[in-house]
Amino acid sequence: MGNTHASLDDILAEDMHHWYNKFMRESPSGLITLFELKSILGLQGMNEDANSYVNQVFFTFDMDGDGYIDFVEYIAAISLMLKGEINQKLKWYFKLFDQDGNGKIDKDELETIFTAIQHITRNHDIVPEEVVALIFEKIDVNGEGELTLEEFIEGAKDHPDIMDMLKKLMDLTPVLVIIVEGRQKPINTS
Repeated sequence: MGNTHASLDDILAEDMHHWYNKFMRESPSGLITLFELKSILGLQGMNEDANSYVNQVFFTFDMDGDGYIDFVEYIAAISLMLKGEINQKLKWYFKLFDQDGNGKIDKDELETIFTAIQHITRNHDIVPEEVVALIFEKIDVNGEGELTLEEFIEGAKDHPDIMDMLKKLMDLTPVLVIIVEGRQKPINTS
């Protein structure tokens, strides 16, 4: 696949009518369910952690909690991933990591998400346990074993190495490419 970054830079420059047509082609009902999202992205047959991660992504993009991603939520999600400010992205990451919704993230939650992401992207350049250990070593200054939203955001911003790892691990470019190209493509299992 050629130079994807050039096309991604122009994604949001396309007019809203084009985006609406693309959305409606993928989901004629005007709403995307979790099952449809997995189908659009070619994410069937995942392990339990990866499946849990995709569910969590869906529920963080389903801003009104109605069980569907509508057009406004779809555009907001793509816009956040492509053009969002770092604070917005860090808040979204935190919400994604906080699987039990208690307002804090712990080591198990982070490891589960990072492992799941690797299962989906097949990118094993970074060892999840090492990333989690580094994050907690540098950010969890109180040694509580949990991070609040404020600790997470400030810690990530204060440590460029952690920010770089988060950006690499959370790169959703492959997902956006599938959405933009409008084709279903199964994960390469080789």
